[in-house]
Amino acid sequence: MMKNTIFTGAGVAIVTPMLEDGSVDYAGLKQLIDFQIENGTDAIIICGTTGESSTLSDEEHLECIRTAIEHTHNRVPVIAGTGSNDTKYAIELSKAAEDLGADGLLLVSPYYNKTTQRGLIAHYSMIADSVNIPMILYNIPSRTGIGMDISTIAALAEKKNIVAVKEASGNISFAAKLSAACGDKIDIYSGNDDMIIPLMSLGCKGVISVLSNVMPKETHDMCQLCLENNFAAASALQLKYLTLINDLFMEVNPIPVKAAMNMIGLPAGPCRMPLIEMSEEHKTKLFHTLKSYGLVH
Repeated sequence: MMKNTIFTGAGVAIVTPMLEDGSVDYAGLKQLIDFQIENGTDAIIICGTTGESSTLSDEEHLECIRTAIEHTHNRVPVIAGTGSNDTKYAIELSKAAEDLGADGLLLVSPYYNKTTQRGLIAHYSMIADSVNIPMILYNIPSRTGIGMDISTIAALAEKKNIVAVKEASGNISFAAKLSAACGDKIDIYSGNDDMIIPLMSLGCKGVISVLSNVMPKETHDMCQLCLENNFAAASALQLKYLTLINDLFMEVNPIPVKAAMNMIGLPAGPCRMPLIEMSEEHKTKLFHTLKSYGLVH
Protein backbone atom coordinates (compact mmCIF):
# COMPACT_ATOMS: atom_id res chain seq x y z
CA MET A 1 0.00 0.00 0.00
CA MET A 2 1.86 3.06 -1.26
CA LYS A 3 1.01 6.24 0.62
CA ASN A 4 1.05 9.78 -0.72
CA THR A 5 4.21 11.48 0.51
CA ILE A 6 3.58 14.86 2.19
CA PHE A 7 7.02 16.21 1.26
CA THR A 8 10.54 15.13 0.41
CA GLY A 9 13.66 17.04 1.48
CA ALA A 10 14.07 19.46 4.36
CA GLY A 11 11.06 20.59 6.36
CA VAL A 12 11.80 23.29 8.93
CA ALA A 13 10.66 22.78 12.50
CA ILE A 14 10.06 26.51 12.64
CA VAL A 15 10.48 28.49 15.84
CA THR A 16 7.60 30.54 17.21
CA PRO A 17 9.07 34.04 17.36
CA MET A 18 8.26 36.02 20.49
CA LEU A 19 8.28 39.72 21.28
CA GLU A 20 10.19 40.98 24.31
CA ASP A 21 6.99 40.98 26.39
CA GLY A 22 6.64 37.24 25.69
CA SER A 23 3.72 37.48 23.26
CA VAL A 24 3.82 35.72 19.88
CA ASP A 25 5.37 37.78 17.08
CA TYR A 26 3.01 36.93 14.21
CA ALA A 27 4.63 39.49 11.87
CA GLY A 28 7.98 37.87 12.61
CA LEU A 29 6.51 34.44 11.87
CA LYS A 30 5.42 35.61 8.42
CA GLN A 31 8.91 37.01 7.81
CA LEU A 32 10.49 33.67 8.81
CA ILE A 33 8.14 31.72 6.52
CA ASP A 34 9.14 33.92 3.56
CA PHE A 35 12.84 33.53 4.43
CA GLN A 36 12.42 29.75 4.56
CA ILE A 37 10.54 29.44 1.26
CA GLU A 38 12.89 31.83 -0.55
CA ASN A 39 15.78 29.59 0.51
CA GLY A 40 14.32 26.32 -0.69
CA THR A 41 12.69 24.83 2.40
CA ASP A 42 10.41 21.97 1.34
CA ALA A 43 7.81 22.20 4.14
CA ILE A 44 6.87 24.29 7.18
CA ILE A 45 6.28 22.37 10.41
CA ILE A 46 4.52 24.74 12.79
CA CYS A 47 3.99 24.30 16.56
CA GLY A 48 6.36 21.41 17.10
CA THR A 49 8.94 21.06 19.89
CA THR A 50 11.07 23.82 18.33
CA GLY A 51 7.93 25.97 18.10
CA GLU A 52 7.46 25.75 21.90
CA SER A 53 3.98 24.32 21.45
CA SER A 54 3.97 23.12 25.06
CA THR A 55 3.79 26.72 26.34
CA LEU A 56 1.40 28.15 23.75
CA SER A 57 -2.18 28.80 24.80
CA ASP A 58 -4.96 27.20 22.74
CA GLU A 59 -5.63 30.52 21.02
CA GLU A 60 -1.96 31.09 20.21
CA HIS A 61 -1.47 27.53 19.00
CA LEU A 62 -4.34 27.79 16.52
CA GLU A 63 -3.42 31.34 15.50
CA CYS A 64 0.15 30.20 14.70
CA ILE A 65 -1.25 27.37 12.57
CA ARG A 66 -3.69 29.73 10.85
CA THR A 67 -0.98 32.33 10.19
CA ALA A 68 1.39 29.70 8.77
CA ILE A 69 -1.25 28.24 6.45
CA GLU A 70 -2.56 31.58 5.21
CA HIS A 71 0.86 33.18 4.76
CA THR A 72 2.48 30.14 3.14
CA HIS A 73 -0.47 30.19 0.74
CA ASN A 74 0.18 26.75 -0.79
CA ARG A 75 3.80 27.56 -1.70
CA VAL A 76 4.96 24.52 0.32
CA PRO A 77 3.06 22.07 2.56
CA VAL A 78 2.27 23.19 6.12
CA ILE A 79 2.30 20.48 8.78
CA ALA A 80 0.73 21.37 12.13
CA GLY A 81 1.93 19.98 15.43
CA THR A 82 -1.23 18.82 17.20
CA GLY A 83 0.06 16.11 19.55
CA SER A 84 -0.90 15.89 23.20
CA ASN A 85 -0.77 13.48 26.10
CA ASP A 86 -4.57 13.83 26.23
CA THR A 87 -6.09 11.93 23.30
CA LYS A 88 -9.31 13.95 23.36
CA TYR A 89 -7.39 17.23 23.20
CA ALA A 90 -5.14 15.94 20.41
CA ILE A 91 -8.28 15.08 18.41
CA GLU A 92 -9.74 18.57 18.99
CA LEU A 93 -6.49 20.26 17.91
CA SER A 94 -6.09 17.97 14.91
CA LYS A 95 -9.64 18.62 13.70
CA ALA A 96 -9.13 22.37 14.14
CA ALA A 97 -5.87 22.25 12.13
CA GLU A 98 -7.61 20.27 9.39
CA ASP A 99 -10.41 22.88 9.29
CA LEU A 100 -7.79 25.63 8.98
CA GLY A 101 -6.35 23.90 5.91
CA ALA A 102 -3.21 22.12 7.19
CA ASP A 103 -1.62 19.72 4.70
CA GLY A 104 -0.66 17.29 7.44
CA LEU A 105 -0.33 16.77 11.19
CA LEU A 106 2.68 15.95 13.38
CA LEU A 107 1.71 14.08 16.55
CA VAL A 108 4.20 13.55 19.33
CA SER A 109 3.81 10.44 21.45
CA PRO A 110 1.96 11.00 24.74
CA TYR A 111 4.46 12.30 27.29
CA TYR A 112 4.57 12.25 31.10
CA ASN A 113 1.59 9.92 31.60
CA LYS A 114 3.13 7.78 28.80
CA THR A 115 1.13 4.62 27.96
CA THR A 116 1.69 1.05 26.79
CA GLN A 117 2.42 0.12 23.17
CA ARG A 118 -1.22 -0.99 22.89
CA GLY A 119 -2.17 2.41 24.28
CA LEU A 120 -0.08 4.15 21.61
CA ILE A 121 -1.89 2.19 18.89
CA ALA A 122 -5.27 3.10 20.41
CA HIS A 123 -4.29 6.78 20.85
CA TYR A 124 -3.03 7.28 17.31
CA SER A 125 -5.82 5.19 15.77
CA MET A 126 -8.50 7.33 17.44
CA ILE A 127 -6.89 10.49 16.11
CA ALA A 128 -6.50 8.99 12.62
CA ASP A 129 -10.18 8.04 12.61
CA SER A 130 -11.14 11.63 13.49
CA VAL A 131 -9.40 13.44 10.62
CA ASN A 132 -8.93 12.96 6.88
CA ILE A 133 -5.54 14.59 6.36
CA PRO A 134 -2.19 12.75 6.56
CA MET A 135 -0.55 12.21 9.94
CA ILE A 136 3.12 11.94 10.92
CA LEU A 137 3.91 9.97 14.08
CA TYR A 138 6.67 11.52 16.19
CA ASN A 139 9.01 9.15 18.02
CA ILE A 140 11.20 11.13 20.44
CA PRO A 141 11.75 9.08 23.60
CA SER A 142 14.26 11.58 25.07
CA ARG A 143 11.41 14.12 25.37
CA THR A 144 8.43 11.87 26.04
CA GLY A 145 9.86 9.07 28.16
CA ILE A 146 8.30 6.50 25.82
CA GLY A 147 9.69 4.93 22.67
CA MET A 148 7.54 3.44 19.93
CA ASP A 149 8.26 -0.21 19.10
CA ILE A 150 8.74 -1.11 15.44
CA SER A 151 5.73 -3.43 15.68
CA THR A 152 3.65 -0.47 16.96
CA ILE A 153 4.65 1.74 14.03
CA ALA A 154 4.05 -1.15 11.62
CA ALA A 155 0.54 -1.65 13.03
CA LEU A 156 -0.24 2.07 12.74
CA ALA A 157 1.12 2.13 9.17
CA GLU A 158 -1.93 0.07 8.20
CA LYS A 159 -4.07 3.19 8.76
CA LYS A 160 -4.51 4.97 5.44
CA ASN A 161 -3.84 8.48 6.75
CA ILE A 162 -0.89 7.57 9.00
CA VAL A 163 1.69 8.18 6.30
CA ALA A 164 4.99 8.91 8.04
CA VAL A 165 7.06 8.87 11.20
CA LYS A 166 9.50 11.48 12.45
CA GLU A 167 12.23 9.28 13.86
CA ALA A 168 14.18 11.09 16.57
CA SER A 169 15.38 8.25 18.77
CA GLY A 170 18.95 8.94 17.65
CA ASN A 171 19.37 5.20 17.00
CA ILE A 172 20.47 4.34 13.46
CA SER A 173 19.96 0.64 14.09
CA PHE A 174 16.32 1.30 15.04
CA ALA A 175 15.84 3.42 11.91
CA ALA A 176 17.30 0.66 9.72
CA LYS A 177 15.02 -1.97 11.27
CA LEU A 178 12.04 0.35 10.91
CA SER A 179 12.80 0.93 7.23
CA ALA A 180 13.20 -2.82 6.67
CA ALA A 181 9.96 -3.63 8.52
CA CYS A 182 7.71 -0.97 7.01
CA GLY A 183 9.06 -0.47 3.50
CA ASP A 184 6.62 1.55 1.39
CA LYS A 185 3.90 1.51 4.05
CA ILE A 186 5.23 4.54 5.89
CA ASP A 187 7.63 7.39 5.07
CA ILE A 188 10.42 8.11 7.54
CA TYR A 189 11.84 11.56 8.27
CA SER A 190 14.98 12.06 10.32
CA GLY A 191 14.27 14.01 13.49
CA ASN A 192 17.99 14.62 14.02
CA ASP A 193 20.08 16.99 11.90
CA ASP A 194 23.27 15.03 12.61
CA MET A 195 21.77 11.86 11.07
CA ILE A 196 20.23 13.15 7.83
CA ILE A 197 22.60 11.32 5.48
CA PRO A 198 22.70 7.93 7.25
CA LEU A 199 18.91 7.86 7.54
CA MET A 200 18.29 8.99 3.97
CA SER A 201 20.72 6.32 2.76
CA LEU A 202 18.34 3.83 4.42
CA GLY A 203 15.35 5.22 2.52
CA CYS A 204 14.22 8.21 4.61
CA LYS A 205 12.37 10.91 2.65
CA GLY A 206 14.08 13.85 4.36
CA VAL A 207 14.38 15.67 7.67
CA ILE A 208 12.23 17.74 9.99
CA SER A 209 15.01 20.12 10.88
CA VAL A 210 16.16 22.57 13.54
CA LEU A 211 19.22 23.53 11.47
CA SER A 212 16.91 24.77 8.69
CA ASN A 213 15.92 27.71 10.91
CA VAL A 214 19.39 29.20 10.34
CA MET A 215 20.59 27.35 7.21
CA PRO A 216 17.52 26.51 5.12
CA LYS A 217 19.30 26.38 1.76
CA GLU A 218 22.14 24.18 2.98
CA THR A 219 19.78 21.74 4.72
CA HIS A 220 17.61 21.55 1.61
CA ASP A 221 20.71 20.97 -0.55
CA MET A 222 21.92 18.18 1.73
CA CYS A 223 18.60 16.36 1.34
CA GLN A 224 18.36 17.07 -2.38
CA LEU A 225 21.78 15.49 -2.97
CA CYS A 226 20.58 12.38 -1.13
CA LEU A 227 17.40 12.27 -3.24
CA GLU A 228 19.65 12.42 -6.31
CA ASN A 229 21.74 9.53 -4.90
CA ASN A 230 24.80 11.77 -4.55
CA PHE A 231 25.61 10.61 -1.03
CA ALA A 232 29.30 11.58 -1.22
CA ALA A 233 28.48 15.26 -1.77
CA ALA A 234 25.66 15.10 0.79
CA SER A 235 27.99 13.57 3.40
CA ALA A 236 30.52 16.32 2.80
CA LEU A 237 27.83 18.91 3.65
CA GLN A 238 26.68 16.91 6.70
CA LEU A 239 30.23 16.92 8.08
CA LYS A 240 30.87 20.54 7.10
CA TYR A 241 27.90 21.77 9.16
CA LEU A 242 28.24 19.27 12.01
CA THR A 243 29.77 21.79 14.44
CA LEU A 244 26.78 24.11 14.07
CA ILE A 245 24.33 21.19 14.20
CA ASN A 246 25.88 20.12 17.51
CA ASP A 247 26.04 23.67 18.89
CA LEU A 248 22.30 24.09 18.26
CA PHE A 249 21.83 21.43 20.94
CA MET A 250 24.33 22.73 23.51
CA GLU A 251 21.32 23.57 25.64
CA VAL A 252 17.71 22.40 25.41
CA ASN A 253 16.12 23.05 21.99
CA PRO A 254 14.99 25.71 21.02
CA ILE A 255 17.18 27.84 23.35
CA PRO A 256 20.30 27.72 21.10
CA VAL A 257 18.53 28.03 17.75
CA LYS A 258 16.62 31.10 18.91
CA ALA A 259 19.88 32.61 20.20
CA ALA A 260 21.52 31.89 16.82
CA MET A 261 18.64 33.48 14.91
CA ASN A 262 18.76 36.57 17.10
CA MET A 263 22.52 36.85 16.40
CA ILE A 264 21.97 36.51 12.65
CA GLY A 265 19.20 39.13 12.71
CA LEU A 266 16.20 36.88 12.16
CA PRO A 267 13.11 37.48 14.32
CA ALA A 268 13.13 34.87 17.08
CA GLY A 269 13.13 36.73 20.38
CA PRO A 270 13.17 35.00 23.75
CA CYS A 271 11.95 31.55 24.73
CA ARG A 272 9.05 31.09 27.12
CA MET A 273 9.70 30.06 30.68
CA PRO A 274 10.74 27.56 31.95
CA LEU A 275 13.19 27.81 29.02
CA ILE A 276 15.62 30.61 29.84
CA GLU A 277 18.28 32.55 27.99
CA MET A 278 21.43 30.73 26.94
CA SER A 279 24.49 31.00 29.20
CA GLU A 280 27.08 33.62 28.22
CA GLU A 281 29.72 30.91 27.77
CA HIS A 282 27.53 29.00 25.31
CA LYS A 283 26.48 32.22 23.55
CA THR A 284 30.14 33.07 22.92
CA LYS A 285 30.83 29.59 21.54
CA LEU A 286 27.73 29.74 19.33
CA PHE A 287 28.67 33.19 18.00
CA HIS A 288 32.15 31.95 17.01
CA THR A 289 30.63 28.95 15.27
CA LEU A 290 28.18 31.16 13.35
CA LYS A 291 31.09 33.43 12.43
CA SER A 292 33.12 30.49 11.11
CA TYR A 293 30.27 29.73 8.68
CA GLY A 294 30.00 33.38 7.63
CA LEU A 295 26.55 33.82 9.19
CA VAL A 296 27.60 36.71 11.46
CA HIS A 297 30.43 39.22 11.22
